[in-house]
Amino acid sequence: MMHNHIESRPPRGMQIILVFFLFPASFFLFFPALHAGVEKNLSSLELAEKAFWNLNYRKADSIYTAELARSPGNAELYWKKARTEVSIAESDDYDKKEARIRDYRLAEEHARKSISLDSTSSKGHAWLAASLGIMADKIGSKEKLKRANEVKRELDIALRLNPNDETALSILGSYYKEAANIGWLQRFLGNTFVGKMPEGNIHLSEKAFRKAILADPRIIRNYHELGLLLLENDRKAEAVPLLKMALDKPVLFASDRRRLEEIRQLLKTTSDE
Repeated sequence: MMHNHIESRPPRGMQIILVFFLFPASFFLFFPALHAGVEKNLSSLELAEKAFWNLNYRKADSIYTAELARSPGNAELYWKKARTEVSIAESDDYDKKEARIRDYRLAEEHARKSISLDSTSSKGHAWLAASLGIMADKIGSKEKLKRANEVKRELDIALRLNPNDETALSILGSYYKEAANIGWLQRFLGNTFVGKMPEGNIHLSEKAFRKAILADPRIIRNYHELGLLLLENDRKAEAVPLLKMALDKPVLFASDRRRLEEIRQLLKTTSDE
């Protein structure tokens, strides 16, 4: 009696189909090990940068701290730590004022240390200006006026070293905007009791923000701040396209999420008018 021979393997066409469907499963089982291997090949500084751009600021900060213990003379590590601390402060809830001020002060301290180790790097000066300027904005008008001259001096140095430093250009835009909004009485009292008042106008602010956008078109802050500036000066037709452009930009900083929400609200408000 003859028995039909049963193939132990599926037909070739079926083999191809099975391979096609089984491959993703086997790939994803393998992927974590592959990913771990890639991570293992990265230097500590590369891991810190990866954590920073993944918005994992606490992890980045802990790696920078560990690296500074091994390389206390590394100026780059200090300004990157300052950048991380500003980002932590900006991403915290607004009601955590004391914690945020503490992080700004740490950023100031580390930016100053970076400059003391290498005064020729624009980044140390830019992040010192950023930490001083943003911190003063959270503390109040008196502190803002007191810090204004140092902020401008650091921005000037940063931009002399690198005219396309996107951080310095962005903070310069904010500096000129704040200076333009100082009333004549406040300016008179400031000149009398504080010293030289910050100088600036809307035109200079707009120019700085537009240069910042050219230097790095991805940064949402510059579209948002420039859009606000234009809206405040009855230039809605120019502001709206800029704000809409920001919606297509990547979230690079945790504070970008808040800015995007504010931009959507601004666009809704302007469309209702």
